[in-house]
Amino acid sequence: MGSEQAQTTSGQRTGPGRIVLAEPRGFCAGVRRAIGIVERALDLHGAPVYVRKEIVHNHHVVGELAKRGAVFVDTEEEVPEGAVCVFSAHGVSPAVRDAAADRRLEVIDATCPLVAKVHQEAVRYARDGFTIVLVGHAGHEEVEGTLGEAPERTLIVETARDVALLDLADDAPVAYLTQTTLSLDETAKVVDALKRRFPHIVGPHGDDICYASQNRQNAVKELARANELVLVVGSANSSNSIRMVEVARDHGARAHLVPDVSHLDENVLRGVTSVGISSGASAPELLVRELVARLAELGYGTVDVVRGAAEDIVFTMPARLADPVTGRVPSTPLAEERH
Repeated sequence: MGSEQAQTTSGQRTGPGRIVLAEPRGFCAGVRRAIGIVERALDLHGAPVYVRKEIVHNHHVVGELAKRGAVFVDTEEEVPEGAVCVFSAHGVSPAVRDAAADRRLEVIDATCPLVAKVHQEAVRYARDGFTIVLVGHAGHEEVEGTLGEAPERTLIVETARDVALLDLADDAPVAYLTQTTLSLDETAKVVDALKRRFPHIVGPHGDDICYASQNRQNAVKELARANELVLVVGSANSSNSIRMVEVARDHGARAHLVPDVSHLDENVLRGVTSVGISSGASAPELLVRELVARLAELGYGTVDVVRGAAEDIVFTMPARLADPVTGRVPSTPLAEERH
């Protein structure tokens, strides 16, 4: 466990309280790529650049990109014909792609490659005659996009209880897929129920739950074991951030979602000497730093770091965003430094 000292504005150590920061936390490769795509599109095309839905589920990121000229819309129908339109990291259905083509939109696809993999699996299972059971939250943008690949062959379940209610023969050809931002532990229960109900069910070769969700949940488990309180920085519509709060509670800690420092309810700190902090995969590090600074003012002067899995994954940006002179496709890690 590494250690560093938080400083107040006066440069003096404060009281005996302790903060434990989880690593990894914050932006994943897919989020960095998606933000970088919008930034690069603005550099190349100028404002406005339209973005279908929130590029990632974080209010601060969306606000900062809007200041630069990104215009966020609910549907592709709101984008002027022929304009530049970025699809969000959560993916879209083929019907959305068709509608965008009908409007002659210049589409730039920021779908996370790990979400795109689930789409490809859905297409393959549907083509091979399977009924697909999609484990996820109905209405979530990612689930809507995956469902759209084979809507007539896909059923959505959220809990193990839902599995028993599926109107399918137990010997039906069934495949399962999962939303990428789910709780590892809860999803395992649903998959176990599916395997008991459908002994011949098939699924993806590797987990659909993304590496970043897994790593952040595992780190939060460590925080929950070592701290009385866990705070997760993330927006209220961020699925992976909400799951992290649930995981912390399931492992014995009090836990709360904190969209930013202005949402910190200082009453939750009463009697607490050790606070664990992490952040969802779409939350910028700036928001964590601001929260740590406020806690330092409140007496949590020592900052320790608990380190989990190292992350070095980088996803490349689309070739269409290459420099028009050099032909070079820019890398994406700088996205976090600007937010």
